Amino acid sequence: MTLAVAYSRAQDGILAPEVTIEVFLGGGLPAFYMVGMAETAVREARDRVWVALRNTGFETPNGRVTVNLAPADLPKEGGRFDLALAVGLLTAAQHLPAERVAACEFLGELALSGELRPVNGLLPALLQARESGRIAIVPRANAGEAAMVGGMRVLVADSLGDVCAWLTETGDLDAPPLLDAKGESSYPDLCDVRGQFQARRALEIAAAGGHHVLLSGPPGTGKTMLAERLPGLLPTMSEDEALASCAVRSVGGQLPAPASWRYRPFRAPHHSASAAALVGGGSRPRPGEISLAHEGVLFLDELPEFRRSVLEALREPLESGQVVISRATSRTTFPARFQLVAAMNPCPCGHAGDPHGRCTCTPDQVTRYRGKISGPLLDRIDLHVPVPRVPLNELRGEPGPHDESTATVRVRVRRAREAAVARQGCANAALDARGVERHCPLMPSDRQWLEAAVERLGGSARAFHRILRVGRTIADLAGDPASPPGRMHLAEALQYRS
Repeated sequence: MTLAVAYSRAQDGILAPEVTIEVFLGGGLPAFYMVGMAETAVREARDRVWVALRNTGFETPNGRVTVNLAPADLPKEGGRFDLALAVGLLTAAQHLPAERVAACEFLGELALSGELRPVNGLLPALLQARESGRIAIVPRANAGEAAMVGGMRVLVADSLGDVCAWLTETGDLDAPPLLDAKGESSYPDLCDVRGQFQARRALEIAAAGGHHVLLSGPPGTGKTMLAERLPGLLPTMSEDEALASCAVRSVGGQLPAPASWRYRPFRAPHHSASAAALVGGGSRPRPGEISLAHEGVLFLDELPEFRRSVLEALREPLESGQVVISRATSRTTFPARFQLVAAMNPCPCGHAGDPHGRCTCTPDQVTRYRGKISGPLLDRIDLHVPVPRVPLNELRGEPGPHDESTATVRVRVRRAREAAVARQGCANAALDARGVERHCPLMPSDRQWLEAAVERLGGSARAFHRILRVGRTIADLAGDPASPPGRMHLAEALQYRS
């Protein structure tokens, strides 16, 4: 009778708690028992592992086999435990050295031939395995994902036989290839957008301060083009930010290519998306679009066409930067710190206010159309920007002096963002009420003037603080990070509230 232990990782949202796989070989008639809250795909591992062991050249254990997946109250799902289970069985049968097995963590699904297949959600598992100090052994198909994690030893394998050869010191395993990707050159260029000076200016402010934006204008005026160029204006993600963003996408099964893992995500769901698709959910909670856009941009085109319940689900994540999905037996938290860019037409036909009089909508239709977006949601969007139609003759020829490129604007954005982080440790849009009062002090006359202006607009206390944050960003862009926002900065911030 022999007891062996192997280590793996479960998946719980973006967390990856450690799972200890205990294998006990006893006497008696051949039987296999698995305990530890294993779901169907995990229980089916018995048959996959049994055939994989035989096809790798090992004899399957005789007698009673008992496998415990600890902790017992943690749900386990998927085929990620196959490799660890096979290694545990071979260790219990004394085919593998227990000391080397105990120094590793194993993740991977087994094919019947013994080959290793990739698993979703590997990146969070590796990030937490790094803290344990063990060596991680993963399928070669996950090599690009494994290469993102530094500070630990990761080995990639093609099959169970390769893993066993390495554990018995009769073969070698490879390390994942190094990644070298800056992720700055593939974004579309802002100089492609002609005219729209105010919208371009608002986009620069949004990038510098991390503010949400609502673009409103007729069809074909460049709202989508502007939104697609925002990720290129944002500062390059740090390694920690990139890993956090990729970890969410890894859990969602939408990990980017290894060459673009430092790119900021840009998500643009269709307006027919459900609340679960946007926010996340399911019987086994999975991240939605707002979490897949973590550290990037979420673009909602045709905003009034989204269902009201779907849009209302955005309100809490916009404030908290995370989404909590509660079920009867579990509670899962996903990060959702994104920049929202929304676009809409001014009316159902899209031509309200057109000087040529093309609008055919009645006032009631316009009111109903705009009323699809609630006041509380609009109140959480810092910049409300009109995007009017540009005369065709302004679209011809080479870019003018005001049609700056992404690289030019990005320099100013990076300088302003660095000044804000040095002053307060975060972007201006992330300041809480106390931080706003501390880092956005106003002259008494300017405060009185702004309060009166917000009262005339019928704004809330939230709107007042958001105007202060935008004014702080405008002052940073003007090169005045140490001075309080002036009336000129506040006046520009005020014009973006409708």
